[in-house]
This record gives sequence, C-alpha cells and structure tokens, in this order.
Amino acid sequence: MKKLSELLKNTPVGALHGDGSAPVAGLAYNSRAVKPGDCFFAVPGTQSDGHDYIPMAVEKGAAAVVCERMPETAAEGVAYVVVEDSAGAMADMAAAFYGYPSRELKLVGITGTNGKTTTVTLLYDLVRAMGYKAGLISTVVYKIDGREVESTHTTPDPIRLNAMMREMADAGCEFCFMECSSHAIVQERTRGLDFAGGIFSNITHDHLDYHKTFAEYIRAKKLFFDGLPKGAFALTNADDRNGRVMVQNTAAAVSTYSLRAMADFRCKIVEMHLDGMLLRIDGQELWVGLLGRFNAYNLLAVYGAAALLGLDRGEVLRVLSVLHAVSGRFEKVRAANGTTAIVDYAHTPDALENVIQTIEEIRTPEQQLIVVCGCGGDRDRTKRPEMAQIAVKYASTAIFTSDNPRHESPEAILDDMAAGLDPGVRYLRIADRAEAIRTAVMLSRPGDILLVAGKGHETYQIVGDVKHHFDDREEVRRAFETLIK
Repeated sequence: MKKLSELLKNTPVGALHGDGSAPVAGLAYNSRAVKPGDCFFAVPGTQSDGHDYIPMAVEKGAAAVVCERMPETAAEGVAYVVVEDSAGAMADMAAAFYGYPSRELKLVGITGTNGKTTTVTLLYDLVRAMGYKAGLISTVVYKIDGREVESTHTTPDPIRLNAMMREMADAGCEFCFMECSSHAIVQERTRGLDFAGGIFSNITHDHLDYHKTFAEYIRAKKLFFDGLPKGAFALTNADDRNGRVMVQNTAAAVSTYSLRAMADFRCKIVEMHLDGMLLRIDGQELWVGLLGRFNAYNLLAVYGAAALLGLDRGEVLRVLSVLHAVSGRFEKVRAANGTTAIVDYAHTPDALENVIQTIEEIRTPEQQLIVVCGCGGDRDRTKRPEMAQIAVKYASTAIFTSDNPRHESPEAILDDMAAGLDPGVRYLRIADRAEAIRTAVMLSRPGDILLVAGKGHETYQIVGDVKHHFDDREEVRRAFETLIK
C-alpha cells in the first residue's frame, strides 16, 4: 500500500481545499467538531478510539473518513481511505491542506524535560525585539505575531498546528518557535513539519505514566532529532549525559552548548543575586534579569540557536540583557516585610532541585527556606517520593499539598510522597493548597524565602475533570496582605 505521505507529496493545495471543486471542506479528528464536507480522521488514542466515533462523524456530514480499519457499515456517499497509520496520515494531510506553511517559516523546535517553555518564549521575545515577526507555540500560550491564542497542549494536534502556522506565514512571520513534547513526537503531531533547527535542553525522569520506561522516554525525544533534515541544525546540551545520544543519528548539523565543558557555545556565571545574574557568553559579559544555573542554560541555548539562525551575535547579547522571566518561572512575589515568595512551575524532581539549589546559592544563613510542593494526579507516580525527598533535604520547613489531583485522592498522592521519607523526618501535610500557602506565609519571618512549586503559570486546579480557578500568585499575595494586616 502506498503511503499517504507519498500520495500527498506533490498534491496541490487546491486539490484538498473545499473550493467548490474539491471534496474536502476541512479536517477534524474530534467527531464533535465535524462540519459538513469535512474529512474525519479516526485516530486510536490512549483513552478512546476514534474508530468508535466514525458513525457520529458521518452523521454530522463528514465527506471522507481516514481510518485504519473499515467500519462494519459504510455510509453511502462517504469516501473511506484505509491507511496503516491514521495519526501519521492526519499529520501529512494537515500539512498539505494548509499548503505546507512550515516551509515558509524558520521553524525551531525544542525538546527535553525542563526549560522548553522558557527557551522558546525567550527566542520569540528576542527576535520580536530585533524587529522580526514570529510565532510561538508553548505550554503557556500560542502567539501569532503579537496576537495571543489560548494554549491547550504543549504541542497541539497537527490540524491546529498547521492552521496556526498558516496564519503565521500569512501574517508575515519569519520565525516560529515551538515546544515539542515527548507525547507529541510519539503521536506524530510534529510529522510533516519542516524544521530549520532543533534544540535539546536536558532529560530527567518524567511522563513515565505514558512512556512506561526511561529508555522509551529517551527514545521519544531522540525521534525528533532523527527526523531533522540535512539542512537543519541540531543544538544539544553537552552537559547532559544524553545530549550526544540525542543527535547521534541526526542528519542535521550538530552544535553543542555547555557551562562546564568545551562546546561551540559556552557560558560562565560570574555573579548571582536575587535580582539576576552576570554571565559571560562568547567572551562578553552581560547582566540578565533571570536567575539560576538552569536559566543560564536556557539563555545559552537561545544565544546558540539565534547564532545558528544567522542573527547578529552582538545584537543578540544586547537584547538578552533586557528580556524578562517567563510567567510562572522563578516568578517573585514580595511582601512589605521583605519576605519573598518564588512561584515556579517545577513539577519534576530535577526541576525542583534546580530551583532550590539556585535559592541556596543566594540565601543567607539567617533566611529560612519554606517549600510548598505537591504532585499531580493521574501522572507519573515514581517521582512523588523523589519530590518529597528533595523538599525535606533543603527546606527549613517542607509542606506537601495538592497539585491538580484529577481523578486521584489528594490524600493518597500525599501518602505516595511521604512513603519516600525516612522515619522521623519532619514535614507538614496540608491537602488544601490555599491553606498550605497561607501556612507557609504564617510560618515565615521577615526576609525569609518561600518556594511555591508545581503550578507556576497555571491559573486553575484540576479536580476530577473540572478546572477550578486557582492561581498560586494570587494566593501568595492574599496571604501576604493578611500577614501584614
């Protein structure tokens, strides 16, 4: 059977568009979103199988169905295309349907466990400050030049992805920077896209609820670099033990960045304070408003990618010095009495330890460190005891609390966290997150540092299937105001 990608390779856009003579008006993989004349893709998923929804899609007016197996009853007047991989076919057809928009952009993807959102956002802010139009696809928000679009996934489905890139190209964007999650890579959401470059940040234990083993998680990340074309660049973190593994089979031109070893792009932290860092990159010193060794890596990756994209290095360094931290990433909230709360998205053991170690480098012996953290429900359970161990290792007081419990009992999640601790280790356990934050503030003394980790930019708490409004920053400010009164 000929692959759909081969059939579409030279297909003109008009042959797919609903322009009066074409059979397909639009694309959909959610049966509820199908409109008359659409092509519906029956994609098997982890929770449900799109093949079960073919009748509903046909009832709503689907003109064509792409599936891996024929339904028991074929409807009259509907074209059925049977393929080996409907997820891949959807990606191929979405790219063709929207006229291969990624070919009109300098598309850079980043994958890794931590640092993806900060790196792509800083790249977007950098090129915009240098006068270019750009698009952004991140965990926090999608942007088409200056217009914001609500983010639903770290990496959206191929249909939405290509639709947004078409808007970016039509708006005159020259660049697009996007996060490429391991889920998205395995599920072929990035298939059919033409990347100008890829960046690897780091890899630590995460998403084992989905990938099952760390080896499979690594393999998922590596697939992204295996698919980069010959004319692209692959920028990898030489300080991560899997940095070289990621690019060992790539056709792209490999470059490295490092804070510790010889590399194509190097950085040294000269000074670090609560308000920023003095860095030395390419022999030039610059003050940046971001803090922490992990942010030094992020900034160095941004600098390296910008250089590989052909941007002026001196101008890049100048603009980096005026960029701001990303929402919910080491975001500081200060009280009138000098207490500082740091709200951060850190939700993996490595990210939590990186943030705490950064605080350890700048806090004085007189300052307490109070850590509030939790673990999400319906997610990788193996990291729960590790998160607890890290919190009690460094904190003057560790408070374990809820973090998007979803369909799990908050108390059961806290049990999993506590199971990793030695007998007699002191900590507080408060399932209500707002109460946990209030308690941390009440326990603080003037000048102390509080770390509220796990949710960062998120403005919701997921309980069951329902999103309730909840913002760590709002809760911290409210608690600070009560404390001062």
